[in-house]
Amino acid sequence: QVHLAESGGGSVQEGGSLRLSCAASSFIYSFNWFCMAWFRQAPGKEREGIASINEDGTTNYVYSVQGRFTISRDSDKALLYLHMNSLKEEDTALYYCAFRSGSTCHFDVNQYTNWGQGTQVTVSS
Repeated sequence: QVHLAESGGGSVQEGGSLRLSCAASSFIYSFNWFCMAWFRQAPGKEREGIASINEDGTTNYVYSVQGRFTISRDSDKALLYLHMNSLKEEDTALYYCAFRSGSTCHFDVNQYTNWGQGTQVTVSS
């Protein structure tokens, strides 16, 4: 079983930066192909995928965060990161990391089998 735990959320002003971390159990390395992703959910809105990275390091971003957010992975420590720069009020949400096995990395919520508990990011003007 893959266990995930996010940390690093907080409150910042517009234009500020945060780095989110997600600790994954080493069990992920038992999969030849997998994808890890960051999702977020704002109040009253559906959960949306914003960044993903697969086992060979290929990344993908949703348009609204391209150029501002960077997803990365520390394989040795089984850690997933989300570096967020130039934060906007509309980035305010509960952020989740997620895992799925398989060779296709996408943002379909229903395809991800393991989720963390979420970490809150609040951006104020």
